[in-house]
Amino acid sequence: MAKIATRAALGESLKQQGYFHGALAPKSDVAVKAPVFSFAKLSDVEIALGPEMKSTGEVMGKDKIFEKALHKAFVAAGVVIPDSGTILATISDTDKEEALKLFKRFYHVGFDFVATSGTAKMLSEAGIPVRTIDRIGQSENDILREIKSGRVSLIINTISKSKNVESDGFKMRRSAVERGVLCLTSLDTTEALLRTIERNTYTMEPLS
Repeated sequence: MAKIATRAALGESLKQQGYFHGALAPKSDVAVKAPVFSFAKLSDVEIALGPEMKSTGEVMGKDKIFEKALHKAFVAAGVVIPDSGTILATISDTDKEEALKLFKRFYHVGFDFVATSGTAKMLSEAGIPVRTIDRIGQSENDILREIKSGRVSLIINTISKSKNVESDGFKMRRSAVERGVLCLTSLDTTEALLRTIERNTYTMEPLS
């Protein structure tokens, strides 16, 4: 637009530049904008999002298909998207019903689960195999040990009311950042990521 305006200021009309009245025909391309965060560079910073601005930039993925555009945006933002492995899940009670629908889809594309007791009970009752782990400090088989083991591919943790630095959730999310494990705290983002994984799995067509 700046180039067109400059030429117009120099006396070349829009018509002479090939532009006419009316709206441009819509394009079939899909563009997805994604924020970029720098949590790995900042110690003791909560990665859960709220009303305050925490992103340090943004990127865009563009393609003919939404899932491909979304995949490109995730990758450009530095997100490593797992296509299999173990999900560590700890979900607040208010989010369990919605989360279970997503977990069933993750299970169908080949993921397995470890979870804290409440979430593990929900998964087990739904017929999804799960290994129960303890909360931080309850035993040697706790959340932090599981993350440090390198067995976890993805963490899904919806936020409870407490965000203080002494909470289990905060310590788990910081451990995930320090170990380079993707940690999602929003089920909307989780569903979006799952769509890219499902397309890659079911179509056998690389998204990149």
